[in-house]
Amino acid sequence: MLFLQLIGIGLILTIVAGYIVIKKKNMDIWLWGYIKHHATKNTQHEGPTHVLFCFVDHYEPQWKTDDIDVERSRVDRWLNEYPKMAEGHQDADGVAPQHTFFYPEEEYRQEHLDKLQILCEAGFGEMDIHLHHEDDTEDNFVTTINRFKKTLAENHKLLTVDESGELTYGFIHGNWTLDNSHPDGLHCGINNELALLNQTNCYVDMTLPSAPNRTQTSTVNKIYMATGNPTEPKSHDTGVEAEVGKPLEGDLLVVQGPLALNWKRRKAGVLPRIENGDIRTSNPPTTDRVDLWVNQHIHVKGRPEWLMIKVHTHGTQEEDMDCLLGKPIEDMYSYFESRYNDGEKYVLHYVNAREMTNVIYAAVDGHTGNPNDYRDYRLKKYADTVSANNAANIGDAPLANQSS
Repeated sequence: MLFLQLIGIGLILTIVAGYIVIKKKNMDIWLWGYIKHHATKNTQHEGPTHVLFCFVDHYEPQWKTDDIDVERSRVDRWLNEYPKMAEGHQDADGVAPQHTFFYPEEEYRQEHLDKLQILCEAGFGEMDIHLHHEDDTEDNFVTTINRFKKTLAENHKLLTVDESGELTYGFIHGNWTLDNSHPDGLHCGINNELALLNQTNCYVDMTLPSAPNRTQTSTVNKIYMATGNPTEPKSHDTGVEAEVGKPLEGDLLVVQGPLALNWKRRKAGVLPRIENGDIRTSNPPTTDRVDLWVNQHIHVKGRPEWLMIKVHTHGTQEEDMDCLLGKPIEDMYSYFESRYNDGEKYVLHYVNAREMTNVIYAAVDGHTGNPNDYRDYRLKKYADTVSANNAANIGDAPLANQSS
């Protein structure tokens, strides 16, 4: 009897401990969505699985510094070391690993963007927009985004144009607070941000996942359209999943990265750690993590053979650059190329944010086959479509101030 009582007490304590961890890590927000995703996902298809891998970077040269020499050293290290790393790897299409730099508008310096422009023009990635803001207004948000779009295009031939020739951009929200999603209203201030992103011609948001932050949505491991509610924050908490044959309708296309429980990395040997696609020295991209990303099987509904993986980092933090430019990231790419690029079961494609979005558009439109054929499906690189003296219609907003 005493033995049974001890077992019962142990079970109760385990349940209580689990509940405490769930609340502490804000897993109550998304755990049911995670369970539902795995209970309902359909991965059955004929032929190989095409694995599209997209690496996005909250690229902040001014992170915790006001020293211009520190900023320069951070950008210079990427300029000098990324090509050496990337040139040793390629996907099934002969494409090197792609890096999408989401650059903060509030940290603009022309000299930094000139250097990143060199990387982009060399074929190692592309540029999109990152923004940190506080207690913002609708008018200021629109002015800020439009001004920065024009600056990136006119000064650096960066960003993207849509089918009409208008400048468009991918977006990552600073501090994870897309659509004023912080419970205390911090780091944004605009409840109708999704509509404003639509108004300024944003083609995709890649902020999520944000777990264990409270800004995480209940929707996980999905590609979906979100529609804003001007009277409520966090309108992207749910949306309409992107599906083959159904037009994308709403304010904003949201492409989420993997969010999962990693049972191979247990805390105290018992509880699983949260896998959120964040790559850094303290959480390197090991083979078990790569397998977990693949196993989430994020895809456009009805096109499971095109599997989408988006991971993220903060690439200018010194303690993480040895990981992001050195052996850990080299090992990750080598594992992708050996495990997920045999040409029969898996075919690997390194893509940037624009290319991944183009493949999503192609899937929704019913296209099949090799996603490599759709890297430039609708959205084109600005630099490929206009010359320096024949700019696209990018508005009359003034250029962003060039800080020194």
